[in-house]
Amino acid sequence: MSDWRSPVLSFRLDQRVPAIAALLLALGLAAIVLNVGRGEYPIAVLDIVKTLFGINTGNPDHAFVIHTLRLPRTLVAFMVGVALAISGAIFQGLTRNPLADPSIIGINTGASLAAVSVIVLFPSAPVYALPFSAFTGAALMAALIYGLAWNRGSSPILLILMGIGLSAIASAFTSLLITFGSIHDVSQALVWLAGSVYGRTWEQAIALLPWLVIFVPIAFGLARHLNVLNLGEDIAKGLGSRVEWHRGLLVIVAVALAGAAVATAGSIGFVGLIAPHLGRQIVGSRHEGLLPISALIGGVIVVLADFVGRAAFAPIELPCGVVTAAIGAPFFLYLLIRKRQGS
Repeated sequence: MSDWRSPVLSFRLDQRVPAIAALLLALGLAAIVLNVGRGEYPIAVLDIVKTLFGINTGNPDHAFVIHTLRLPRTLVAFMVGVALAISGAIFQGLTRNPLADPSIIGINTGASLAAVSVIVLFPSAPVYALPFSAFTGAALMAALIYGLAWNRGSSPILLILMGIGLSAIASAFTSLLITFGSIHDVSQALVWLAGSVYGRTWEQAIALLPWLVIFVPIAFGLARHLNVLNLGEDIAKGLGSRVEWHRGLLVIVAVALAGAAVATAGSIGFVGLIAPHLGRQIVGSRHEGLLPISALIGGVIVVLADFVGRAAFAPIELPCGVVTAAIGAPFFLYLLIRKRQGS
């Protein structure tokens, strides 16, 4: 365990983390290359590498297929996975509940309701209105959950219960909008709700990047405070932690990452549940190591989900959100059964 301290931050890192992170990063790069090379127009790995480094492969179509069609969507998939995984790890740490996840406690549902409202009620709204509305919906849902769970302090259990209840209400309103919307608008909303990186371009990738550049380092910097909050409110206060301030700041970071991810790729569920669990199995529960490892795992999961969705029933393409749900739902039931047996 290595120690780094400054007047502002204190950072303890398990010595296993850099090696594991390097391995996961290599796996992520391999997944990206695999996804870029797969499709109706397959491209060899060597040609992908040559194209990325600007070396002529003898086929002028390679540059267009890689740089315009496949690489942007693959990078968006990786970044979305990173954002959702970190958001899930933060929520699990704050609530001290391994079942917490942005898609389960209502954050993603709030973003989806706002986005579907724009798609169905304001079909002529400009393109930039969709991501803005999704992020606003996620923020409003988080504020509502936090406000209703407040009782002379915020209770982790109430946060989850309020989130599940409000998520059900938001889902009902989303279904109502879909029921009464026009066929064209509803079909667009359903594709978006399924969670997909299909058709994502450099515009979406560049728009998502600042959210990660700003909020991911903040999340890493707050890892020590998340460790303290994870011990329980009374212990955290005894250790001198400004509990509500740090909890509120961490909620803002988690909501910003989840909202930006949902705004970019729709509702991709269970990534924030699976990635932190796998991360704990590898590096333990200290968030200095768990957050970066979970982030890399989340990125790999979404990229591989996009690959499976494109390859499993080609030429039909499944949204990556459907693939993550097919994996995540049984995983969630497994966690529930294990938690019940352990209680």
